[in-house]
Amino acid sequence: MRRQLKLTVLLGSTFMGLLVLLVDQEQDSCIPSMDPWPLSQKAPTEDPPGLTSRKFEWQARTPHPLDLKYPYPYPFLINHPDKCESPGGAPFLLMLVMTRPQDVGIRQAIRQTWGNETLVPGVVIRRLFVLGLPQPLFAQELRALLEDEDREHGDLLQVGFLDTYHNLTLKVLTGLEWMAQYCPTAHYVLKVDTDVFLNPSYLVQQVLRPNGPLRPNFITGYIYRNPVPMRRPGHKWHMPPELYSQNKYPDYCAGPGYVMSGSLALRILRVAQGFKALYLEDVFVGFCLKQLGLKPTPAPPNTFLVVKRKYDHCAFHKLVLVHHFQPQELLQIWPDFLTANITC
Repeated sequence: MRRQLKLTVLLGSTFMGLLVLLVDQEQDSCIPSMDPWPLSQKAPTEDPPGLTSRKFEWQARTPHPLDLKYPYPYPFLINHPDKCESPGGAPFLLMLVMTRPQDVGIRQAIRQTWGNETLVPGVVIRRLFVLGLPQPLFAQELRALLEDEDREHGDLLQVGFLDTYHNLTLKVLTGLEWMAQYCPTAHYVLKVDTDVFLNPSYLVQQVLRPNGPLRPNFITGYIYRNPVPMRRPGHKWHMPPELYSQNKYPDYCAGPGYVMSGSLALRILRVAQGFKALYLEDVFVGFCLKQLGLKPTPAPPNTFLVVKRKYDHCAFHKLVLVHHFQPQELLQIWPDFLTANITC
């Protein structure tokens, strides 16, 4: 059964990756390049939130590929407003997993591994996969797949903007909007990508500590200190001076995964409404922290890894997160990771 699932994940990811590559080329050729507008001149927001998803597929294109429409009334097209309502009370940890519409197999691998909501006994964990709209060329086919997937698992949160790398900030902010509206009493919120290994038990017990006091100003992960903006055009993380003119970014937690207190998540969301959003979501969260007069809290040393590390049973039990893990690898190592080892 596990071998069949691995094959399904591999074939599905490869096929959809080819489709996305073709569509990304098509999109790049039809997005004009313009100077971004200042916050005071953002695009009008009088469109009613009930617009069809088809209209949003085209209107969500911004005039500049690095310029984001935010604040903006993006609708929740697939939603679970009662996700946080449970007999166990408010969730201790809300997982907001950033994913793409076509990553059906990847989401299933995560559900069977670190995304399992029952991994930490006695602690209420809730998981949502946050995704945008697929490219119009594949919208109809993917919409049917997503509806079937959500009908079975009830854990998708689809928002009405195109799902692109440059819209990742919109994913994070609209995920926090959902939290503010439907899950405001969550103790902690984890933003996490799909290409990681995550150890929820270590995160909860050793970093967040359910029996300890709540920390209203808490955010942690792998911290970049005094980082310098990339000014090279064409680079994945290129930051034009007209979008961010300062010579250094504020300290921030790396995007593959960071966790913050629920109260701080709400304050970051409020601050974000008043500034032009940057397309580098982790940098923008760090910018919002600076406006609040805060800095990230250091995690236990070497527990959030942004570089790949070869799996080791004992070592991984003392880690929170390792970047650059693919679903096939997760499925392969997870049965061993779950076994106890008294020699560690």
